[in-house]
Amino acid sequence: MSDPKTIALVSIESVPDGMRPLGLVRGSTARSRNIARDITAGLKNLVGGEVTSYTKLMADAREEAIYRMQEDAARMGATMVVGVRFASSMVSQGVSEMVAWGTAVGPMDGQ
Repeated sequence: MSDPKTIALVSIESVPDGMRPLGLVRGSTARSRNIARDITAGLKNLVGGEVTSYTKLMADAREEAIYRMQEDAARMGATMVVGVRFASSMVSQGVSEMVAWGTAVGPMDGQ
């Protein structure tokens, strides 16, 4: 398996010339908030502004989901993931899931 971090990620929908689709790849992570973040978020909600602790939480979750998707792609022998997409949802009170998915592609046979 190649290093997952070497897998290129692009949002284009088409498979580049000389490449072939290998299949769907995905990565996800679920993260929970903590009481201190909730208190800070509640105060920010009153006065407005960015809740930086939540922004960091979601950014970290997005990076983990990306890496897990790259691991999935590396297991398939891919060199690239096209059509990369993200979604987040609340799976239970205080727990959010971040999902990344796309199509793994690799070189045509013999290349």
